[in-house]
Amino acid sequence: MARESSSVQKDDTADEFLKEAFKIVMEEAVQKGTDRNRKVCEWMEPEELKKSLDLDLRSEGESQDVLLGYCKDIIRMSVHTGHPRFFNQLFSGLDRHALTGRIITEALNTSQYTYEVAPVFVLMEEEVLKTMRSFVGWKTGDGLFCPGGSISNMYAMNIARFKSFPNCKEKGLHALPRLVLFASQESHYSVKKGAAFLGIGMDNVILVETNDRADSVTWNPHKLLGAGLQCSAFLLKDTTQLLQRCHAANAAYLFQTDKFYNVNYDTGDKSIQCGRRVDCLKLWLMWKALGSQGLERRVDRVLEHTRYLAEQMRRREGFRLIMEPEFVNLCFWYVPPSLRNQETSPDFWTRLGKVAPVIKERMMKKGSMMVGYQHHGNRVNFFRQIVVNPQVTAEDLDFFLDEIERLGEDL
Repeated sequence: MARESSSVQKDDTADEFLKEAFKIVMEEAVQKGTDRNRKVCEWMEPEELKKSLDLDLRSEGESQDVLLGYCKDIIRMSVHTGHPRFFNQLFSGLDRHALTGRIITEALNTSQYTYEVAPVFVLMEEEVLKTMRSFVGWKTGDGLFCPGGSISNMYAMNIARFKSFPNCKEKGLHALPRLVLFASQESHYSVKKGAAFLGIGMDNVILVETNDRADSVTWNPHKLLGAGLQCSAFLLKDTTQLLQRCHAANAAYLFQTDKFYNVNYDTGDKSIQCGRRVDCLKLWLMWKALGSQGLERRVDRVLEHTRYLAEQMRRREGFRLIMEPEFVNLCFWYVPPSLRNQETSPDFWTRLGKVAPVIKERMMKKGSMMVGYQHHGNRVNFFRQIVVNPQVTAEDLDFFLDEIERLGEDL
């Protein structure tokens, strides 16, 4: 009896810890983390951060108060991607309904491979994928949620190879001729990664022009729709069970054929994973809250913001668009006063290429905002600004332009 009493008492303590931790998450990550009057990040160099965090793992457990302190520190020292002035990646923003779905997913801690352990989510995934396919324009098809867009693209590559050479599943690469992979000139870098992973080889990726016709689509709601990481759907037009035929291993301890229910709902063998987290709930709950029209308005709003930002850049002397934005990525150079009207100088482009990294360093150390930069082809470093967060306002975009000017005026 003493042991049982001790166990119950320990569980009560853990429940209290969970309640207090949820308060911290709500106050520090959700409310303060999305407050534009606070910093996007509290920058520290790696060695300094190591000294500020107690990362050591010990043989004995630590007190609840200490653990709650760790929770606060972790949130405080992390990048707040839900902040309205985080323009660094396509997964910015924080949708509260989607977050609720993510919390429920973690609390239930199930794997989406059989109906018996994930009945609600097997049906939910099927419905969400069907609705997503309808927006692509397909009345029938297949699909599944994958751990990110890169993996979704690799699925597409793998089943394309299987469709052409089904014996590769049993016989392996040595039974195949040399394969080449044709991809768009603007395709994601995961295509080359996938070629390496699948044994096709990066040198056998041939970049070509493409048309509008597609047999599969990778759609990442964790980006533009704001569902939160990770939420990537691999959609397939095929109705011949390609996913199942390509990946099934028929593990007897999971996919028994003599179950008491319809085993067609055991979808786990479509996946290369065994354990597969539930990624449909966050999207489903957000979609239920906003509706298709609400999601459409969200997309329209960020596209309007991108057009607004481009128009404001055209009115300011130091900003130079690389091209007219076609989506929510806005690529531009900031030309500081010292480099204006200096394009004929032989070192102009070299000097301009050093501007973006310096401004990026300054904004991160200040914590005022975050935006990415890159070079592309023969173009020197330029900013790649992304407007996705539904909480962004025109004032935030004006701040962005003003801050770029402030941080770069002396360069």
